[in-house]
This record gives sequence, structure tokens and C-alpha cells, in this order.
Amino acid sequence: MAADEKQVLVKADHVKVYFKGTDKKAGVVKAVDDVSFEIFKGETFGVVGESGCGKSTLGRTLIQLIKPTEGSVFLDGKEISAMKGNELKQIRKKAQIIFQDPSACLNPRRTIRQILMEPFEIHRMHKVMDVDARVKELLQLVGLDTYHLSRYPHELSGGQKQRIGIARALALKPDIIICDEAVSALDVSVQAQVLNLLQELKEKLGLTYFFISHNLNVVYQISDRVGVMYLGKMAEIAAYDQLYEKRYHPYTEALLSAIPQINQEGQPERIRLQGEVPSPSNPPAGCRFHTRCPKASEKCRIAEPQLKEIEPGHFVACHLYQ
Repeated sequence: MAADEKQVLVKADHVKVYFKGTDKKAGVVKAVDDVSFEIFKGETFGVVGESGCGKSTLGRTLIQLIKPTEGSVFLDGKEISAMKGNELKQIRKKAQIIFQDPSACLNPRRTIRQILMEPFEIHRMHKVMDVDARVKELLQLVGLDTYHLSRYPHELSGGQKQRIGIARALALKPDIIICDEAVSALDVSVQAQVLNLLQELKEKLGLTYFFISHNLNVVYQISDRVGVMYLGKMAEIAAYDQLYEKRYHPYTEALLSAIPQINQEGQPERIRLQGEVPSPSNPPAGCRFHTRCPKASEKCRIAEPQLKEIEPGHFVACHLYQ
């Protein structure tokens, strides 16, 4: 299906998220700096990039856990970045998040039953549905038995805890789920099980994911489209097969060259980037990547490239293609 025939579920329009430090000498941290893109209903939009590039901040901004400094976020055609109070509370039913560390996001003093009941209590849904039946259904969806309901988080394995995190995110039947490094804290074998579970739930429930990860192989496995972030900016956006077949941005090339391959003959030479990632409180002028880019020109040091569509569905922010 062509992109223009798909339903846009989430739209970020020139979103900026700046944080002001408590130290007067510290500059403003530009965690997300003028980012625009769309997420289509029913797809998994993967986001990759180095630590500190703004992935998690962007994901939390999409569901208004963090308010944008500038710009707008739309969910199913409605602008949610200006919503407050009860209006925003109702949006929480449609947009949920799975956190990175399952041990840190589950209340150790509450049983699994109490943890899964909490969304229904907050939204006062006991009068309109059979909550006990829904809680048992959630456990079944994530592959756990009802005897887990009486247990506490410390009695579960890491994989089981993350399944509870997934169940809690599913409780109110959301349209989109932010997966914030949802498998990075798990063992490799458990990662594969949770990824398969997420994929099954997506197909069964018609979910949409915004999937954040450092692991390029994980992103490749689960994503329909991929966004590459660098220092608060989107460097490249494309369908995963487009991106792995032909990447245009030098930063994307460097990232993908680092993926280990079983067949070493077909693996491209590793591109090793020089220098450190600049501080988001003092980003370089022009292209953010020019201080580490092996293909940088004088124009890259002066002018900031805009994200442009150079092929159908393939967007790149690089002066080499503008």
C-alpha cells in the first residue's frame, strides 16, 4: 500500500524539546530539535541512534509524558500537545509505553493483580467492564498463568516482569505503544521471545509501535520503517528494506557497517567514526554530523540540511543529496 493510502496515526510537526539546566553556566539541552515525521496505523516505526541522541525523549513526547517546547503532536488527527487535565487523561487510553527496565517500573509493594488493576482504577472502569476477566485475559495475551496474579515483582524473572509491563500497556486497548528499549535489559534468548510476543500482539490486536533501540539487528527484525536520529535530529527515514539496501546518510552508513554478519564475505568494511558526539547543549553549526563525517564539505559546516524525500518514502537530511 502506498504511503498516501495509509492512515496517519501519529504526526510530529516541527517538535522541539529543550531542557534548561539548573546550573546557570550550563546551556539549554536541545534533546529534540525540530523533528517532523509520521507514523502510520498498524506499522512499527523503529528509531536508532547513539545514546543521548533524543530517542527516548521523542518517544515520551509523542504520548505527552514530556511536553514539547515548540511544535505539535497529533494523535489520530487531534492535536494532543496542547491538551491538559481530563482531556489529556483520556488520551492515555490510546497511547501507552513499555519501559526499558521492567524491575524499575513495577511497584515492588504491589502484587501483579494490583499492578494490572491500576489502569482500570485510574480511569474508573469497574462500572463499565468486568475488570477481573480483563486482567486474566491480559495475562493470557502475554503468555503467563493466572497464578502469577498473587506474586510480587521480585518473584518473577526479567522476561516475566517485562511481559507484565506489556500486559499493563495493553490494559486499556491503546492504539499506539512506545517501546522504549523494551528488550535491552533482557538476555538474548528472552529478547527473542519478547520480540516474537510483540509481533504476535501487533498482528492480533492491530497495534502500532514506536520502537526505540540501540540494537540494529532488533530494529531490522521488528520494524516496518526506520528513523535514524543523531543529536536531536532525524538524519534518515525509510522502510527497513530500503534502508538496508541503500542508505544515503553517512551516519546511517556507519551505523549499519557495524552490524556483525555471519557471512564475512558480504560484510562491508567497518566505518569507524572519529571524535566524540558533540554536546546537545552546544551542538555544532550547520549539519550536526559534520564534525565526525568523512564526507563533510564547507557547506556542511555552515548550512543545516533539511529532511527531504529523495525517493518515494525515503527521506534524508544531507547536503550530498540536496
